[in-house]
Amino acid sequence: MLVKNALYVNGVRAADPVSLEQTFEHMRANGGMAWIGLYRPERDDLEVLAREFSLHELALEDAVDAHQRPKIERYGSTLFTVLRPARYLDQEEQVEFGEVHIFTGPDFVITVRHAETPDLGRVRERLEGQPDLLALGPEAVLYAIIDQVVDEYAPVVAGLENDIDEIEDQLFEGDPKVSRRIFDLSREVIDFQRATHPLLEVIDALEDGFEKYEVELELRQRLRDVNDHALRVRDRVDAFRAVLENALTVQNTLVTQQQNQDMRDMTAASLLQNEEVKKISSWAAILFAPTLVGTVYGMNFDHMPELHFRYGYQMALGLMLVTSTTLYFIFKRRNWL
Repeated sequence: MLVKNALYVNGVRAADPVSLEQTFEHMRANGGMAWIGLYRPERDDLEVLAREFSLHELALEDAVDAHQRPKIERYGSTLFTVLRPARYLDQEEQVEFGEVHIFTGPDFVITVRHAETPDLGRVRERLEGQPDLLALGPEAVLYAIIDQVVDEYAPVVAGLENDIDEIEDQLFEGDPKVSRRIFDLSREVIDFQRATHPLLEVIDALEDGFEKYEVELELRQRLRDVNDHALRVRDRVDAFRAVLENALTVQNTLVTQQQNQDMRDMTAASLLQNEEVKKISSWAAILFAPTLVGTVYGMNFDHMPELHFRYGYQMALGLMLVTSTTLYFIFKRRNWL
């Protein structure tokens, strides 16, 4: 549960207590700032810190339960901040979101992570390399963590942008799987928006307190720089959502056009088939007429009116010819032949 536990005096690490009790004793004896890092702690662990640092019960419940949106709340002299870091999983084409809760008081910083991100070890290392900045107190740590979260958004933005470029290529290649990919990626972008948009509200709230809480000029400048980066991320993510919505519209249009083309092809094929049926039916009728005459005159009954007629053969042939010719011209006139 306890990932990192250190005490700082004037921006320099003064002690590395092995337990929270040692941290409390050292602070009472020597002062300084405690920076305590926890990973998915149990409620009992947080309650120990709550008793020592007077953490509010509502903030404690949020830190235990997680699944919070980015926000910042003040409980007396303690700030409670929730951030949603993210990392991009390229193979799955998914954005994996974490959650970090930060308690900042007059002389302490408590970080509670519920995922692998953000890389708070990197934040600690960077700040320890800048003692003058770390000496500015818990707010310097808070701003540095926000900066790290925003920096880790950059690979996510790059991954989403690459996938969107691939989708644009797929659109005009007729890939049937592109609709599903657009839908899935749109969902990831929406989730990313839910993490980045409230973050700007957190930064705005901190900026609003600059004068009231007499925040150091150096910290103000750094937070404004973080705000600029967060704004660029938000604008890019908003643009991604617009592009995906347009891509889905284009895909629907292309699918509709293809369906219409298929219908036209089917109609043309049906018309061609009808023409062929007409021709076949016409020739069948033409050939059927002489067959019918020949059949009648080929019965060979003893009592037939024309059986002993001298010109019966010529009359039968003529009847076949006239009937067939008449049918031919009728079908020809109707464009069946």
